[in-house]
Amino acid sequence: MNIPQTSFPRIVIIGGGFAGISLAKKLSKQEVQVVLMDKHNYHTFQPLLYQVSTGGLEPDSIAYPIRKILKDFPNFLFRLAHVKEIDTLNNKVLTDIGSLKFDYLVVASGSTTNYFGNKAIKKYSMAMKTIPQALNLRSLILENFEDALLTSDLNERNTLMNFVIVGGGPTGVELAGALAEIKKGILPKDYPDLDTRMAQIHIVQSSACLLKGMSAKASEKAEAFLENLGVNVWKNVRVTDYDGKTVTTNADLTFETATLIWAAGVKGATIKGLHAAELINKGDRLLVNEFNQVTGFNHIFAIGDMACMVTEAFPSGLPMMAQPAIQQGEQLGDNMLKLIEGEAMVPFTYKDKGAMATIGRNKAVVDLSRFRFQGVFAWFVWMFVHLFFLIGFRNRMVVFVNWVYNYVRFDREARLIIRPYKKKHKPKF
Repeated sequence: MNIPQTSFPRIVIIGGGFAGISLAKKLSKQEVQVVLMDKHNYHTFQPLLYQVSTGGLEPDSIAYPIRKILKDFPNFLFRLAHVKEIDTLNNKVLTDIGSLKFDYLVVASGSTTNYFGNKAIKKYSMAMKTIPQALNLRSLILENFEDALLTSDLNERNTLMNFVIVGGGPTGVELAGALAEIKKGILPKDYPDLDTRMAQIHIVQSSACLLKGMSAKASEKAEAFLENLGVNVWKNVRVTDYDGKTVTTNADLTFETATLIWAAGVKGATIKGLHAAELINKGDRLLVNEFNQVTGFNHIFAIGDMACMVTEAFPSGLPMMAQPAIQQGEQLGDNMLKLIEGEAMVPFTYKDKGAMATIGRNKAVVDLSRFRFQGVFAWFVWMFVHLFFLIGFRNRMVVFVNWVYNYVRFDREARLIIRPYKKKHKPKF
């Protein structure tokens, strides 16, 4: 890997997400050698992926080069690599570009889509966890309408224009709202020779409420916002199968759609070598103590989505969101320096700053520690918070200008099929 030898302790970080970047920033000016590895050379602002998939933003608006984030920090190195295995006996990370010894290892590899073992859904559905996946979904949505223009079969046309979103969390709710606004304000202008009123958007949630984890008021308001936009909300319904055309549920309910978007859950992106039964909980997350040390190790840590830190308030582990990842990364930076110096580490305490979701134009719900509000003001708060956490002045400006333009013109200029997407397994009509 051409990593220079050093007398400083070598800390290897796997993953350039919120957790990994926060930790690298904290450590990069200290007397340690920090080596960050990721299979992409950019950091993705995942909360806005749905806007890429619906043509609201281009991908470079929510991505930022990892090298540029940490370019001014001494003793920092980045390697574009796919980590294949962790050799805990020899303290080595094995990758597709070689191996590297470490003194301390931090697993911040994030999460991946959880299909709960359903192979058919994994085979035929669309996920939205990465920028390439968001671009695939954007292309498929637009291609479906192009194909709908070409068929005289009414059933096939409706199937192409129907969309089913599985999962009523923030991703599912925000995506459903964005698709509903496209149907209302953009499709009639782009496809005047197609009856886009026939397009249907369904959101299917297995529990009794949307936005599980937020307040009952936020859930109720989000549902009302979606229904006012024309979205069909199905609760207490679990999707059990999908063959590329027909969605089957555990109820007396089926959907005909060429596009099933799976936003029903995530799991830890595990790495061989740390995937043992005594280390992994139900969500494929590494069990860690209050210092983020992986069970059975003093020099291997996990943070962010990969870390399952069980507390009284969170018996199933901290939520797999940006805030816990950022906070863990920052505190682990301090704790690792203490560990190296032989000092006592400080237990991690999560400070819940709230949750929020937008459902579309002037529609959002916000739950803070002391205040809860919905509507236009919540929408402005949502925008401000997301702009603040974007990395890079240019990205903030580009996103802000896009949002202002989209708001004034009621348009989404990035509805481009730059990279056509062809499903490997196409449905038979």
